[in-house]
Amino acid sequence: MNLTTKLDRIVARAEELRAMLGEGIGGDAYVKASRELAEIEPVVARVDELRAAERSAADARAMLDDPELRELAEAELHALKESIPALEHSIRLALLPRDEADERSAILEVRPAAGGDEAGLFAAELFAMYQKYAVLRGWAFEVLEYDDTGLGGIKGAMAEITGRSVFARLKYESGVHRVQRVPATESQGRIHTSTVTVAVLPEAEEVDVQIDEGELRIDVYRASGAGGQHVNKTESAVRITHIPSGIVVAMQEEKSQHKNRAKAMKILRARLYEQQRASLHASRAADRRAQVGTGDRSERIRTYNFPQGRVSDHRIEKTLYKIDRIMQGELDEFIDALIAEDQAARLAAEE
Repeated sequence: MNLTTKLDRIVARAEELRAMLGEGIGGDAYVKASRELAEIEPVVARVDELRAAERSAADARAMLDDPELRELAEAELHALKESIPALEHSIRLALLPRDEADERSAILEVRPAAGGDEAGLFAAELFAMYQKYAVLRGWAFEVLEYDDTGLGGIKGAMAEITGRSVFARLKYESGVHRVQRVPATESQGRIHTSTVTVAVLPEAEEVDVQIDEGELRIDVYRASGAGGQHVNKTESAVRITHIPSGIVVAMQEEKSQHKNRAKAMKILRARLYEQQRASLHASRAADRRAQVGTGDRSERIRTYNFPQGRVSDHRIEKTLYKIDRIMQGELDEFIDALIAEDQAARLAAEE
């Protein structure tokens, strides 16, 4: 089906839905029609713009034979020569199949992999980088877990990031992040390479994932750690095992057992939802470890080279020489490029 025919059908469908809603349908039919119309109306608006531009181009071509209007017509055609393809491209992008999870909030998990203490230090810096990015985007960032090493690094950290289209942007951050630099503890000045794994899961609601309480094993225990506010004398820590999947979630960040259980269930729900999504998309693995790999130094999606001040994303072969700004949360240049690359690949597959 060519683009013109496809657009004609979308416009006709919008007119049909408006007529249905105008007739006063109710109940589920009204909700369904309203939702479908809301989804296609932005496309219809762009189609209207495209067709108006095409009419203007036809009018301008008709004026080319008039000596008095020729210069004006040529200027109009020159402008439309750029705007019409741009409108067509935006429509093609709008027609690409949408990931239903894109509009959702997300659960972020950052953990050190290879590299010992240095990996833990960089994991803490990456976690802080995403927190700063959330602030720049106007998203809410709530720490769910922060297991520090007592040396400035972390054994792992998790956060709930809430806002519009969080998963749509952060999903490209899942994978192995590699750092190359001279650790503070290195007396010989040698550059070390360490890795950190990042996983981004779309947040799931209770309606998305039905969890049978009978399939859970819930253990409570006394919180442990390096001391301070995260440790108390009551059994507030919670470990939930989802027996069918084998997924285990432990939470001890809060002093309240109830709050720890609620956070653990939120993480469990997100992991189960991601499993469901993975089973529907053959290109993705069946569990969250497919996102982050093994953490081996040879696996990476991005390298942060501090001596050279550069950050390289290996999926799109893009390098930026502004590592300080990137570590302050300025990630949009990478993420925008990754989105554009993904869209281009999907457009090519559609043609």
